[in-house]
Amino acid sequence: MKSLSTVGLLLLSNSFMTLAWYGHLKFFGKGSAHAVTPLWVIILISWGIAFFEYCFMVPANRIGSSETGGPFSLIQLKVIQEVITLVVFVIFSKIVFENFHFSVNHLIGFILLVAAVYFIFKG
Repeated sequence: MKSLSTVGLLLLSNSFMTLAWYGHLKFFGKGSAHAVTPLWVIILISWGIAFFEYCFMVPANRIGSSETGGPFSLIQLKVIQEVITLVVFVIFSKIVFENFHFSVNHLIGFILLVAAVYFIFKG
């Protein structure tokens, strides 16, 4: 149960993180009605969104870490988080950005990351 809770919270956390880090490129970028919004306002909005990232990330790490009774080592937690970040980023980019193209090279890179997960968990 701790494993599923950790992964679920990491998915939520990374969804907010991706929106905070990249959403402004779509919603405040060229061609949007808000393209003239000052950068400091965009930063404050991103910080507000990132607050929710931390509300999910911190519990995910506390629940999942073997340091606090969870099933994952710190390295395993980090690798899980990185793979989730990439999955969330690809889905977000495909939905939000029209010019996002997923190539064979991207696929190969992701396969290598999954291989990294395998080796991290095997050791």
